[in-house]
Amino acid sequence: MEPVTAEPTPVRPRAAVMRREPVQRRSTARVSGILDACAALLDDYDYDELTTSKIAERARVPIGSLYQYFPDKRAVVQALTLRNLEAFSAEIEQVFGDEEAPTDWRQAVDLVVAVYLRMLAEIPGFGRIRFGDVVDTHLLDQQEDNNAVIADKLAQLFACHYRVAYDQDLRLAFRIVTEASDALIKLALRLPEHRDAVLSTMKAMIRDILGQHLDR
Repeated sequence: MEPVTAEPTPVRPRAAVMRREPVQRRSTARVSGILDACAALLDDYDYDELTTSKIAERARVPIGSLYQYFPDKRAVVQALTLRNLEAFSAEIEQVFGDEEAPTDWRQAVDLVVAVYLRMLAEIPGFGRIRFGDVVDTHLLDQQEDNNAVIADKLAQLFACHYRVAYDQDLRLAFRIVTEASDALIKLALRLPEHRDAVLSTMKAMIRDILGQHLDR
């Protein structure tokens, strides 16, 4: 089977978020440290409680250094969201680019869900901001919200790999399951005692909706 190809996930230039791009290794490490600090703080504070002073203190950098790259806390969280989006996109592309990529689309669905749940569990702050819930739902595209862009990327990958038509119906199906899954995962987080049942229901819903297109 030929390698799977899909359009790259469109990402607006970081210049739209940051005041300046880090160019040296030291400055890149400093920006990364600022984002790491912000992520850690989001595990303990709501977005409204977050401040640039707290971020700088946690990152152990002067507040002036933070302002060299970010105009405010919103920009820091936007950059952190972009980092999450890029990490998720890279892992999903790896699922389909691997020589051991699943031959059954249902297995691929399970892997995509597993990547997302692992990010929720392992990446600091991810549960709070995910893909732009807090500050900017149009980080990837001016017209489409982040979920729509991710849904379309998934539709492309599944269409390419499982040899089905990449048409309006398939794109809509992925948009539906992306939005519905987002809501159900949030519910699972709010109801930890029913987490497994909610996630099982979510996976059954995804298979039912996508099966109408991918089982052709």
